[in-house]
Order: sequence, then structure tokens, then C-alpha cells
Amino acid sequence: MISPWHKWSQWKQITSFKVFPALLRSLIYPFLIRGGTPMPLFSCILATMFCTGNGYLQSRYLSHCAVYADDWLRDPRFLMGFGLWLMGMLINIHSDHILRNLRKPGDTGYKIPRGGLFEYVTAANYFGEIVEWGGYALASWSVEGAAFAFFTFCFLCGRAKGHHQWYLQNFEEYPKFRKILIPFLF
Repeated sequence: MISPWHKWSQWKQITSFKVFPALLRSLIYPFLIRGGTPMPLFSCILATMFCTGNGYLQSRYLSHCAVYADDWLRDPRFLMGFGLWLMGMLINIHSDHILRNLRKPGDTGYKIPRGGLFEYVTAANYFGEIVEWGGYALASWSVEGAAFAFFTFCFLCGRAKGHHQWYLQNFEEYPKFRKILIPFLF
């Protein structure tokens, strides 16, 4: 039996790794958020510019420059990358679900996230994002994918550290054993 993936060229499959999460993040996630503070317009414009530019560079490389062997979809690098990407995306979705449901309708205060990887790290959603894009980099086996994963790690690492320090300063009962971003390590 030929899988439905077989009909698409490899670059279209790898590009779908970027498109699917982007659709979730931009078209579905905003409708799931309850309350919170509005995003400044300037931040929204910068994020849109970055995502557009990065999406263009990634898809341009995959559609015009990348050359993959016919059996690339069975290559261990692709299979491991796909597995990491899927695991990271599921971690990210689950962590976002936990964060969205911290406040009950009418609540305005901050709460400590509990459950899932939040039992081990402060920024479980960022960890999922890093794993997701590390998997994409491995599956695409490209400098562009690796650069995106690296800069995602650098950016989210700083944000996670800030979140961790904020929780420690504002909640006496915040679990001291929780790491910042990577379970059991950092």
C-alpha cells in the first residue's frame, strides 16, 4: 500500500511541518485565549514580518534548493526529525492548553501552572517549541532549518529564564525543584 505521503514530493511534506503549526498558532489559538492583555500593534507587526520572512526563506530553500534522495522519507534523520517535531508540537499544544485554563472566567490573578511538563520546568510550552523546531531542522537537514531551531532556542531560553525568575519572586510556594526550560538539566 502506498501512503498518502508518497504522492507529495519531500519538500512539500517538510514544508507542511511549518505550515500546520503556523495555522494552529495564527488561526485557531487566538480564539481559544480567554482574557489576558492585548498584544501591542508594533509587536504584532514585527512578529508578522519575522514569520513571513522566515516562512519564505524556509519554503524557498525547500522548494528550489534542497535535493533529497528518493528514499529520504525512510532516512533515519527524517524519521527522527519527524518524531521530534510531532512530540514537540504535542507538548506545545498540551502546555498551551494548561496555560489557557489557569484562569477561570472572571479571574484576573496569576497562578502557577501544574500538570504535564510544567511539573518539571517553568516553560513547558517553550520546551515543546524548541523540540518541535529541532525536529524540523533534523527532518529538513538544512542550514536554514538548523538556524531557525538555534535562534528559536536562543530567544526562548532568555524568555524562559525571565519567566522562571518572575515566578520565584512572586510565588513563595513555587516549586524550587523546577528547572527553567529543559527537564532535569536547565
